[in-house]
Amino acid sequence: MRATINEVNAKGRWMNNNDLKLILNTNLALIVIETWDETRTLDLLQDLFQCASMPAWRWTHTEGLFPLGFGLELANPEQYAEAEIVLGYIKKYRKPGAFVLCDMHPFMESAKVIRLIKDIALDFENSQHKLVFVSHRLNLPAELSRFAASVSLSMPSEDEIMGIIREQAREWADKHRKSRIKTDSATLHSLVKNLKGLTHQDVRRLAYGAIADDGAITEADLPEVTKAKFELMHMDGVLHFEFSTAHMSDVAGLHNLKKWLEDRRQAMSSNHGSLDPPKGVLLFGVQGGGKSLAAKAIAGVWRLPLLRLDMAALFNKYVGETERNLREALKLADLMSPCVLWLDEIEKGLASGGEDSGTPKRLLGTLLTWMSERKSTVFMVATSNDISQLPPELMRKGRFDEIFFVDLPCHDTRHAIFRIHLSKRDLEPEHFNIDALAQLSEGFTGAEIEQAVVSATYAAAARELDVSDQLLQAAIQQTQPLSVVMAERIAQLRAWASDRAVRAN
Repeated sequence: MRATINEVNAKGRWMNNNDLKLILNTNLALIVIETWDETRTLDLLQDLFQCASMPAWRWTHTEGLFPLGFGLELANPEQYAEAEIVLGYIKKYRKPGAFVLCDMHPFMESAKVIRLIKDIALDFENSQHKLVFVSHRLNLPAELSRFAASVSLSMPSEDEIMGIIREQAREWADKHRKSRIKTDSATLHSLVKNLKGLTHQDVRRLAYGAIADDGAITEADLPEVTKAKFELMHMDGVLHFEFSTAHMSDVAGLHNLKKWLEDRRQAMSSNHGSLDPPKGVLLFGVQGGGKSLAAKAIAGVWRLPLLRLDMAALFNKYVGETERNLREALKLADLMSPCVLWLDEIEKGLASGGEDSGTPKRLLGTLLTWMSERKSTVFMVATSNDISQLPPELMRKGRFDEIFFVDLPCHDTRHAIFRIHLSKRDLEPEHFNIDALAQLSEGFTGAEIEQAVVSATYAAAARELDVSDQLLQAAIQQTQPLSVVMAERIAQLRAWASDRAVRAN
């Protein structure tokens, strides 16, 4: 009897060597290995096939069919470079064996290729031909997926990464006639954390690069390693690495949120055995209220990478691709941990309105499953301008550690916002009547105050004048704030938050 996928392992699970050996020994005709580390995968497969005394071959579109271990050498391997030709050969080959097919994914659009693979799978009990597909991504069509198990190889553990770093350090020291490289235990531990989720080859390259620039592993190497890691793994247009974070000193007000974050700093930044790492927060309120800046400041103050997930960019016209985009983004966040994952305007991806309400529901299911099952240290910051569009399942107690309402800034907070934006433009706050400006800008958001300062600087430059209280007051008076334009909406937000959320400021 043919074993089912569930009897072997869950589809898409990260596998170690023993798991892969188990799957190769089952009665599954097709194995899909999704990996960027082709060299390591081929070495691993060759060892497993040799231990099992199983003849095996490796195929690529550029070289054709070559032995992998015990496989017999073919007289003219290049003649099998075309996908249809090699699959036709495998179908007719009458002896048991494994065929490792590298980067077959471009040929999966061909009806003939699909049919040949299905013929081989249907004849598995007689031929004992096992097809192992190795690619960074491969979607088997429905008619083939029932014969297959799909796995991803596990990445190097922290101990393995530490071993690779030491190996690269010795190599650099020997090459440059040094006894050892300079570092400290805290920085070395941080480097190991930053390299998690990368292949063996990439770990070696980035570790050597961190050492080679100055013969040491220092704290200055960590941002560059993190940046390089994201560029290796990034999802263009969906998940963005925010290179520019912020400091809490850039955020005026939000005292309750700041206190909450400070209380959890130790749990997030260390391996404190008795403290569970915080899961995340939901920030909602009016546009321009400081939610985005707060998300950046959380990453900045905790000194963690910040990944921004553009919820609107997830959507794809092809069925199933939207959910796949989200799964890939969440998997990347897991691999980048510890990190802060910022779900920007989360309602754009989960709102149930529109023609196709099925996709948002499936997205919600994918997100909730990840939120409840994740083991990685990923702190999620979801921001929303319209909480009424969010499904109640997401708001259930326990999904987020806390829900914060970001209201319009009070007088003291507006005062602080003016000081921040004047200072950013090399203007001395003491030269202005900030108390009067804060009074005049009642009902303004932080973004509207910033824009008033910007408008005043433009007006001053055009008139060849210094920025003055009069120009700032004129810019304020010319602005129609959201508190007037959206008065009813803001009242609704405040009413909802009154007994359901914690005030951030």
